[in-house]
Amino acid sequence: MVKLTKIYTRGGDAGETSLGDGARVPKNSLRVEAYGTVDEANAIVGLARLHTDDIADEILGRVQNDLFDLGADLCRPEDGRKSEGGLRISAGQVERLEGEIDRLNADLPPLESFVLPGGTPAAAHLHQARTVTRRAERLAVALGGEESVNDQAVKYLNRLSDLLFVMARHCNDGGARDVLWTPGANR
Repeated sequence: MVKLTKIYTRGGDAGETSLGDGARVPKNSLRVEAYGTVDEANAIVGLARLHTDDIADEILGRVQNDLFDLGADLCRPEDGRKSEGGLRISAGQVERLEGEIDRLNADLPPLESFVLPGGTPAAAHLHQARTVTRRAERLAVALGGEESVNDQAVKYLNRLSDLLFVMARHCNDGGARDVLWTPGANR
């Protein structure tokens, strides 16, 4: 378990931070951008939870813990070996998201148009979390083009954005309050 007794260390005052393996990197490195964006998504999920029902809140509570695991995964570079004490997103976590997507989506009417972000406050926050999750996914993929990245981490981000979309529809009274795109509406 983590025990923090001091919040500031002054270690980042020169624009660098430590990764999970102790390496020092610039705070604007692609790896730091990726796990920082995961942290941003987690904060927005926390906002969404203030407005969700018990079903969504329970799922999102697990997601927030997973997002901390994902941040720890991205914070510790892969070197081809099992890292002692290093958290890695697992296939089981990805599969759990798929099951939750399927369970929630089964109760939703099929879409006949794209959905605009909005409807209820919960749905609006979930759509925002979805877009930030997509950005984190793009950053993780870019990082994977330069360094080794756990493929389950990228899969998790991909499924999470799908789950957040389905949850937004769930929180829009089962899709009844979805705001649908009308192509060319303002011509």
